[in-house]
Amino acid sequence: MSFRADLFNPSEEHLALRQMVREFAEREVEPQAAASDRDERFNLPLFRKLGDLGLLGITCGEDVGGSGLDAVAAVIAHEELSAVDPGFALAYLAHAILFVNNLDRNGSADQRARFLPGACSGAKVGGMCMSEPGAGTDVLGMRTSARRDGDDWLLTGQKMWITNGAISDDELGDIFLVYARPEGGDRGTISMFVVEKGMPGFRLGQKLKDKLGTRASSTAELVFDDCRVPSRNVVGHGGDAMGHMMRNLELERLTLAAMSLGIARRSIEVMNRYADERQSFGKPLRAFGQIQRHIAESYAEWMAGRSYVYQVAGALDLGSSGNRVDSDGVKLYCATMAKNVADRAIQVLGGFGYVGEYTVERLWRDAKLLEIGGGTLEAHQKNITRDLTGVHTLR
Repeated sequence: MSFRADLFNPSEEHLALRQMVREFAEREVEPQAAASDRDERFNLPLFRKLGDLGLLGITCGEDVGGSGLDAVAAVIAHEELSAVDPGFALAYLAHAILFVNNLDRNGSADQRARFLPGACSGAKVGGMCMSEPGAGTDVLGMRTSARRDGDDWLLTGQKMWITNGAISDDELGDIFLVYARPEGGDRGTISMFVVEKGMPGFRLGQKLKDKLGTRASSTAELVFDDCRVPSRNVVGHGGDAMGHMMRNLELERLTLAAMSLGIARRSIEVMNRYADERQSFGKPLRAFGQIQRHIAESYAEWMAGRSYVYQVAGALDLGSSGNRVDSDGVKLYCATMAKNVADRAIQVLGGFGYVGEYTVERLWRDAKLLEIGGGTLEAHQKNITRDLTGVHTLR
């Protein structure tokens, strides 16, 4: 049978990728998902297997061990992993998008050669440090500072809510892109540094526990006490990292929206199957109008979000910027859509939906993060409205 392209699988390569990731997710990620969530444990050996599949450097150049694929491929990988374990998918996103893609697009040839092969193989676990205890949505309010000291830079401050910040209760992740304000710089001047575990003055503040959801990914506070970073680890030209940050945020928000698609799809599958199998008043649940509404509205909303995400992904040039209105738009719509669909699934299953056996309880908890992380709903509303200022005819 010949291949027929569609919006969600625009090439044979994309379809093969989807099949590979789905099979891996169902065979190896699914069986450990509930236990990793319960134990708040990042499954490092499983994570490293993503490197063997070429997923950790999915958008990264082949010259440094990446797969050199596009935004659609990144969306496919996140959608499929999130359908079985959104927490594991979030750890993947922090590494493959926030660290690898960012450094691949903005780093020097020397930095790419030094840091990306290990990150693409899975030998090193990476992340990105932007948020602080007192600066989240107001990223320009960050207080982490960088001052020159001979040929080095000294970083001082704290970073909060860092995914992959710890790989266990007391061990740091391996490598991070850290945003800091150069001493003497104005509010809009931000620099980005590659910081590695073992650098003097860099330590784990705490691994954050008792999260509502995404417990299979670790979240940490990281501390920089005059952390000494060599000048060759400054990414780009000093003070120009705001542009790097904004460009990478577009892909981050697109892949977070893709995670929402995985959550919604799995929730629909569960409630649809349950509505076939469960009898009430002598009829299957799907015979009742209230249940039909939950299933039908969920399917329509998922397909609307999925079409939006893949349309944006297909048009996104990873080397470009200025795509914020729709990268924010897909996350604004899909984050709440996924939470609502998971909520309906719980309602359809009743008591069985409220316990872990049918998965939707975990998906519902995981979905809430997507309304907060990578940009709050309120931030997306502000950004979209600002970007539409003066645009009175929509194409």
